[in-house]
This record gives sequence, structure tokens and C-alpha cells, in this order.
Amino acid sequence: MGLEDTIAAISTPIGTSGIGIIRISGKKALEIADRIFISKDKKSPSEFKTYTLHYGWIVDRPRKKNKKPTSDIIDEVLLSIMRAPKSYTKEDVVEISCHGGIISMRKILDLTLRAGARLAEPGEFTKRAFLNGRIDLTQAEAVLDIINAKTDAGLKIAMDHLRGDLSSKIEGIREGLVDIISHLEASIDFIEEEIELINTSSLKERIIGYRRGLKRLLDTSEEGIILTEGITTVICGKANVGKSSLMNALIKKEKVIVTPKAGTTRDAIEELINLRGIPLRLVDTAGILEPRDIVEEKSIARSRDYLKNADLVILMLDNNDRITKEDIDIIGQIQDKKTIVVINKIDLSSKIDLEKIEEFLKDKPLIRTSVLKGINLGKIEEIIIKVIFGGEIGSFRGPIVNNLRHKEAIRDAYNCLTGSLNSINENLSIEFIIEDIKQAAKDLGEITGKIAPEEVLDRIFSKFCIGK
Repeated sequence: MGLEDTIAAISTPIGTSGIGIIRISGKKALEIADRIFISKDKKSPSEFKTYTLHYGWIVDRPRKKNKKPTSDIIDEVLLSIMRAPKSYTKEDVVEISCHGGIISMRKILDLTLRAGARLAEPGEFTKRAFLNGRIDLTQAEAVLDIINAKTDAGLKIAMDHLRGDLSSKIEGIREGLVDIISHLEASIDFIEEEIELINTSSLKERIIGYRRGLKRLLDTSEEGIILTEGITTVICGKANVGKSSLMNALIKKEKVIVTPKAGTTRDAIEELINLRGIPLRLVDTAGILEPRDIVEEKSIARSRDYLKNADLVILMLDNNDRITKEDIDIIGQIQDKKTIVVINKIDLSSKIDLEKIEEFLKDKPLIRTSVLKGINLGKIEEIIIKVIFGGEIGSFRGPIVNNLRHKEAIRDAYNCLTGSLNSINENLSIEFIIEDIKQAAKDLGEITGKIAPEEVLDRIFSKFCIGK
């Protein structure tokens, strides 16, 4: 399954739509198009100029010589030509825009496979763009981030990466480290002659500068990952405290059934919302109570699992009720979590012991509201932003790290540079200093794909859909 194969796939979602696209890439792309496409002007695709669009028909030509020279028309299409190397994959690329019916797209794809293409693997078009040198690995990952972007902020970060902003920063540091390595290795040859080619003070200054650049990138990673992947926010509390009402208020629609009866929500309900630029995966959990049957028992167990894995917890307490053992049970589970305390039903008489809450929850932000009356709902959104980002989104200038793989590699490189500085300070031999700097350069090379183990590539491109 190498680059010598010509690949094909449906590039648009399978289903009923106005238009569907079948993409072909490889040495035989034009030859395959010649076999299945008839243009209105009777020319063959192999005669077409690059970056041109042509009207015609996809046909199932007879495959046996003794058959009559007739063809079955499959669909009326537009065919676009992008010749190597100026295409998405840097190979010859043909894209067929057909009607978006499932049968039509699948029949056209089947014709391309019969004509000599093989079905593309997930992400293989983008992988070829990387392997053929059109984009680096961070840009390839940015393609997937653009497809999956949930907010404007997430899209902007992905577009900056596709443009090469992060790659440029990483490569600048990596090339600087490679330059240091070459000077250090050259100096080893002159140790016996006692000729000093490396100024220790200058060397430390350069390493500290590169390490500072990595630290700036690391500082952006928490916000970048949240803006790209979102944050799981779990609404929890005892039964009938108003969790489902708050869920509906935050998503601004009646997603969850609300009744005065306790235990209406029997399972966790999820909804992805855009909260002022943050992709928030909001989860309304079943109320924590003494289970009355096996269904409630499983629902409560699932609620506890969501709490365990939550990035942010909204704990709801009832202003019209005293603190109960169910409340205390939940509080015990969320002590180490980022938590917002919402005291609901402030339109009713207060029976809750605020001093006891402060004793249990200490410095957790607290807001008093009535979801039913719409009191202070906007403040809940403000506090969510404050708890996640310290109140300000998008305060960083320059590239933002939005990928856990990148974050870990940058952190490893940062630690290696710290190790090299320690070696210098301890007057260790040049070999020890070089080893740490080489590892840092390798870590950064894995981000952009300058050094890319096959298993890393497989893991990255397996996340793509077929056709991209």
C-alpha cells in the first residue's frame, strides 16, 4: 500500500445531498478518468489542462471487446483536473462532483476501483500530501482540526497551524539546536589541542533563549487544547435540585424533560454548546439519591463516573432545603475538581446553611440563582470562563499549542534543555551536553515530522475519515 498506488474514495459524507465528491490521486488518475468520463466536447481528461473544470457524464463502458460500443450513463457530473505537483497530494488528482445520492456516489467509486484504483485508507490523501513534502505533520493535523473545529477560536488556531505558524516556530528552535550540536561536535576534535571553539557563556545564553521559546509555547497549551477539544462540564446534585432546568437554560432549548417529580432524569444527557468561544460538552447527570431500583442504581453509578472524569463540575444545591447526606456525598467526590457552586431556587425561602457550605467547599466560586426565574444565569457563564481561563480568552500572541502530542514533545524538549544547562553548570563533558540537546532536537522533529516513526504517522492519520 505505497505511493505507487492510485487511490480513490468518496470525500463527502455518505447520504442524500446536493453534491457528492469522489477523489482520485496517483499516477493513473487521468488514465482512470479517461475510462469512465465522457466530456461534452468529446475530449479525454488526459488532454485537459490543469486547474480546469469539465462538464460531462460518468459511464460504465463495456469491458468485453465483442460488446456493442455503447455505455450506461451513471451520472451527470463536473470533473476537475489538478496535475502534479500542484495539487493537494502533489500527485495527479481528479475530483468528480456528482449528484449526492448514495447509489450514484458508490457506483462511481466502484467504477474507479474497477479501472485500476484502490480504496484509500483513512487520511491517506493528507498523508500523501505530507509524504510528498507539500505539508508537514503539524499542518496535516491542522487539516483534521479544521474539519472538527467546534468554535471560531478553534478554527482560527487550526488555520494558523495550516498556514505554518507553529511549524515555523518549532523548526526555528530545532534548527538552532542542530547548529549548536554541530559546533559542539566540531569542538570535540580540538579538545586535545586545548583550542576553545565554544564560549560557555554564549552557549548557555542560546540554550536559555530556546528553552524560553518552548516555555512560551507550553504556556499556551492548556487554553489551546480546551479551545480545540472542548471541556467536559458535569452538572451534578441531588434529585430535583434543578439540574435539567439549568442544562436547558445553558443550551437555550428544551433538551431535557423537566417535572416536579424527583428522579425524572434517569441517564446522563450530553450536549455540545459554544459558550463564548469555548466548546463545552455539557452533561446533565441523574440525581444522586438512594436507588429504588436497578435502573436508578445504574444511573447513579454512571453519574459518579462522569464526575470522576469531569474537567469542570457545576454543583447545584437547593436554597429551599438543608444540606443533606446526598449533598455531602457529592461534595466528597469533587474536592479536587474545578468546581462552581450554584445555589438554586433563591426565589423561595432560604433553609440552606451557607456557613456549612463554605466550610466544605472553601474557595470554590459560589453563585446564587433561580433558574426558573432566570436570575443570575449570565453570571454562571461568566464564572465558567473565569474558572477555566482566569477570566480572559485569547490573551496569547503567536502560535498556540492545541494538541496533546505537541505539548508532550515540547515539554520533553524543554526538560532536555534544562538537563543540558545542568551539565554545563556541573562542568560535565561535552558529550553529556550534546546528548540532551540531540534529544531535544529529536523531540521537536517529531512534532513537524522531520523525524516521524511509522507508528506515529499511523496513529495520526487513522483519526481522519476516508476521503481526506
